[in-house]
Amino acid sequence: QVHLVESGGGLVQPGGSLRLSCAASGSIFSIYAMGWYRQAPGKQRDLVAAITNDSSTSYRDSVKGRFTISRDNARNTVYLQMNSLKPEDTAVYYCMVVLTTTPRVGPQDYWGQGTQVTVSS
Repeated sequence: QVHLVESGGGLVQPGGSLRLSCAASGSIFSIYAMGWYRQAPGKQRDLVAAITNDSSTSYRDSVKGRFTISRDNARNTVYLQMNSLKPEDTAVYYCMVVLTTTPRVGPQDYWGQGTQVTVSS
């Protein structure tokens, strides 16, 4: 069984910063890609940023230059540093990890429980 625990969300003023963390634990054999998604009320869940197992990164256009994704392989943890936050960044943020639990089973997606980020004055 695999568990993803997110932390770091909250209320911040426009222009402020937050750092999200997501730690994976349990029966993990190997972790591949890790990423962050977000979902605002009434909207679909969108990919915000992703990082591969060789640390290649990608971002949606609206967060480029403001958000940074990183990972700590020793801790099975992915981070999202969010700077210069805007009201339109308000959403529930979910981490997603692609991993295998045994060498005989292909990689699967696992999701965190979500953490609320609210950007408001």
